[in-house]
Amino acid sequence: MARAAAVTATATAVLAGVTGCTGQPEPARWVTPSPSVAGTVAPRLAQVTPLPPLSVPKAALDVSRQEVTYRREGRVLRTVVWLPSTTTKVPAVVFSHGLNGTPEAFAPLLTAWAAAGFAVIAPAYPNTSRNAPRLDVYDVLNQPADASYVLSQVLAGPLGAHIDSGRLAAAGHSAGAITTVGLFTAGRDARLHAGIILAGSGLGVGTAFTGTPASLLFVHGDADPLVSYASGKATYDVVPWSKAMLTVAGGNHNDPYLRPSAASFTEVRSLTIAFLRLELYGDPSARRQLPRGPSFDDRL
Repeated sequence: MARAAAVTATATAVLAGVTGCTGQPEPARWVTPSPSVAGTVAPRLAQVTPLPPLSVPKAALDVSRQEVTYRREGRVLRTVVWLPSTTTKVPAVVFSHGLNGTPEAFAPLLTAWAAAGFAVIAPAYPNTSRNAPRLDVYDVLNQPADASYVLSQVLAGPLGAHIDSGRLAAAGHSAGAITTVGLFTAGRDARLHAGIILAGSGLGVGTAFTGTPASLLFVHGDADPLVSYASGKATYDVVPWSKAMLTVAGGNHNDPYLRPSAASFTEVRSLTIAFLRLELYGDPSARRQLPRGPSFDDRL
């Protein structure tokens, strides 16, 4: 009983310090990622079936911004969609912000993804966004279902005419990265072919990765004071599929993802675009743009 209370308290403390979480308090079953064990042999990874190659944009595309609102069982989901200007359907990424975050806070990164040829669908979660009437860290457990619902609504509506529904990924930062892990574990969305975990872990949503293998990219600063590097690495270690992880030397919780003037932001922007092009466009040349060296563990 004492251990369960300690895990719950730890989860609450971690998520409360992060940028993005969720709603109705409930007896959450927080699951702590299993730590790596030195000297153990990693199991053989399940390889992801590559998608057929799609023509990659030759230059940066113009980007438009639209805003729509959806409702799921009383949960209001204001959603920002960034769309590249092209006459062809493009892959899409559903992006989840962190505690006290907003989609707009990530505009520099997300518009770069859109200019590279990806539609970006970014909901503002009702109980963890900056303007939420009451911040509820436990509501992060409801967010994977929110993300899947928003994705379904976008695909079924007018904006869906611009999206290739066979080339979908999820991404998120901090508590939004935990939300994204949930889309590949307890809340597995079978439509997703790839995922990007920025400063996240499996806290709360578990590490029981399930369903068809999907490629996952983790990015984590080794000086992150809010979501520990160890927790992110432990989650990465138990992913049974194709995966890669960038360790940002000296990286904190926000700069690599939110501050365009930071060198680490430029690195993360380039890496994430290369990863998305490799996985969603089936572009083999994107592999040459992935980093090399000890800071990047590449098992894609």
